[in-house]
Amino acid sequence: MAKVSHLLLLFSISLYLAPTAKSASSAGGYDTSFIKSSCSSTTYPAVCVKTLSAYASAIQKSPRQLAQTALSVSLSKCKSTKTFVSKMTKMKGLKSREYEAVKDCLEEMGDSVDRLSKSIHELKHIGQAKGQDFLWHMSNVETWVSAALTDENTCLDGFSGKALDGKVKASIKAQVVNVAQVTSNSLALVNSYASKH
Repeated sequence: MAKVSHLLLLFSISLYLAPTAKSASSAGGYDTSFIKSSCSSTTYPAVCVKTLSAYASAIQKSPRQLAQTALSVSLSKCKSTKTFVSKMTKMKGLKSREYEAVKDCLEEMGDSVDRLSKSIHELKHIGQAKGQDFLWHMSNVETWVSAALTDENTCLDGFSGKALDGKVKASIKAQVVNVAQVTSNSLALVNSYASKH
């Protein structure tokens, strides 16, 4: 069991670090001041800068590209977390309540992946929409990202209470909290883009 716990912890850490291994200083020599400035209005500015600075060359100073990239990073992290949670459902020795919480979390993460995917698709195809048409499309994006964040938080709610305390809860919580922070930041950046258009 100790070996499994150790592997769980290493896998959890690697998933957390892997998609954002580049630091702000290694953004390929591109100016990250726009990203830093934009991230200052998010709930988790340090996480925002860390996850987006590697994409400075693509973002440049475009609020739309910043929102699009933030959503893409959120989707990528959400997919990784869904894979991690899926593997946890197959783990030997889970208590019945743990298994149910993990299974419910997997469903919530699947819903979150779907909603983030829809958001990205909608934002990509917004084109040159103006006025009410733009607002309608952006409202869809904001609704789906907000729902994805709710899904992520609902996953965590399934592990509430001391009865579920332990390595399984801690491993999943670490993954999902990070995804929720990135998704929260994405929602703030989408809202910012919508308000500037």
